[in-house]
Amino acid sequence: MTAAPGSPSAQRRPALADQTVVVIGASAGIGLETARQVRADGGRVILVARNPERLQQAALELDPVSTAAFDATDTDRLERFFQELPGPVDHVMVTAGSPSYMPLADMDIDAARRDFGRRIAMTLAVGLYSRDTVRPGGTLLFIGGTGGRRPGIGLSVMASLTAALPALTANLALELAPVRVNLIAAGFVDTPLSASLLGDGLEARREELRTTLPIRRVVGPADVAALALHIMANDALTGATYDIDGGQQLLSH
Repeated sequence: MTAAPGSPSAQRRPALADQTVVVIGASAGIGLETARQVRADGGRVILVARNPERLQQAALELDPVSTAAFDATDTDRLERFFQELPGPVDHVMVTAGSPSYMPLADMDIDAARRDFGRRIAMTLAVGLYSRDTVRPGGTLLFIGGTGGRRPGIGLSVMASLTAALPALTANLALELAPVRVNLIAAGFVDTPLSASLLGDGLEARREELRTTLPIRRVVGPADVAALALHIMANDALTGATYDIDGGQQLLSH
C-alpha cells in the first residue's frame, strides 16, 4: 500500500534531524561519507581528523559545528577534546586507524605493541572521556574489520584486534548504558586507504571482488555510512557487531 502524499509516512522526519554527530576520522573514506549522510539527513557534525588540510576541505563541504585536527591515538588530546565540547552530543563515530600487517619473521615487537595498544587504548579512551558528553540513548560507534577472522601470514596483530574489538564493544555497552555502543566490522571497502595499501594492485582487487562477491560489486564508503546511520537511529541496538563485506566471508578463500 502506497502512502498518500502529505501523510506522515510520506513526509518522514529524517532520523538524525537536529542531532549532533562527532566523526573521528572524518576527512576521507568512511568517516567523510558518514558525515555527508548525517548532514543530508538533517543532522549536525563535529569533524575530527589528523590531517589539517584534508579536514579543512571536508569542513568547506559540510559546514560543521566545529573541527579539531589531532591524532585520535593521542589519548591526552582526546580527553581535552571531549572536555572542550560546548555541550552534549548524540553520537560519536570513530573510523580512525588502519590495518596492521606484520609477518612474524619481520615483526618489530615495539611496533606491534604500539599498533595493538594504541587501538585498544583509543577505544577505551573514547568510552571513558565521552561519558558525560553523549546523551542517554545516543551511540558510540566504532569501525573494525573482518579480515583477521581467518588465519594468515602477517595477520597476527590484525587478527588479535579483530577478536578483541567485539568483546570490548560488548563490555562498554554494559558499562556505559544507557549510551549504546556498537561495532561495524567491514570487509574490503573501496576507500583512499585501500588504494594506498594496494597501490597498483587496486584495480585487480576490485575486479576480483566484482567477480566473486555474492553482491557482484565492491562495497563502498556509502554502504558503510548507511549502516552507521541506521545503527545511530535504531535505539534498540547495543553491544553488537555488524558485518558488512558483501558476502566476502562466505567465500572459501
